[in-house]
Amino acid sequence: MRLHIPAWLSARIPSQCLACGSWPAQPLCAQCQARFAQHVPRCRSCALRLPDAHAGAHCGQCLRHPPVLQHCLVAVDYGYPWALPLTQWKLHAQPAIGRHLAQWLQQHAAWPALRDGCALTIPIPLSPQRLRNRGYNQALLLARALDCPAIQPQLLQRTHDTPTQMRQGRTARLRNLRGAFRVPPQHQGLLDGKTVLLVDDVITTGATLQAAAQALLAAGAGQVHAVALARTP
Repeated sequence: MRLHIPAWLSARIPSQCLACGSWPAQPLCAQCQARFAQHVPRCRSCALRLPDAHAGAHCGQCLRHPPVLQHCLVAVDYGYPWALPLTQWKLHAQPAIGRHLAQWLQQHAAWPALRDGCALTIPIPLSPQRLRNRGYNQALLLARALDCPAIQPQLLQRTHDTPTQMRQGRTARLRNLRGAFRVPPQHQGLLDGKTVLLVDDVITTGATLQAAAQALLAAGAGQVHAVALARTP
């Protein structure tokens, strides 16, 4: 039987760094964060890593097919050593790790302007079944840890659970996500002309954020930005 430790308690229990094993430490100690969390140039629209010479530009895919997101910010690439704490936080009932993960984004120079330029924050919702199984929505926890403006999780609903997409490409993901998000009719007036910040944990192909942003724009949002902890290279 798994022992469930309350989030307020697990946040205070000393632990080992999940990268180097030092003790006691945060999920990633200060030394590992300084070593591995260097900010790199990324595409403004989808957050893919870019060569240094193209800082602040757009990747080729976004130039050919402009996405609906105005700006997408992430802290790190999804890989060593970030994958382990992200998995612990998301899939192994350790929601308190989110408070430490949020610090990676809060230290990004672009974060304050992005946060302050948005009127509403909407975490990417889970389906009711997945929310029951997991017990919490990690995107909502991240939005709270980041102190995002006007968090309104009720403004976006997931209409159905999608099959696991870990091994699927962007085209297949977009097909699975067609019609997966909607804005409840009684809330559509709250979006009129507003700049919205979508919050997610990890971006793989960007299909989830794209589908969610399209639903928000169709319901009257003026612009949609996004923020996530990590982006698959």
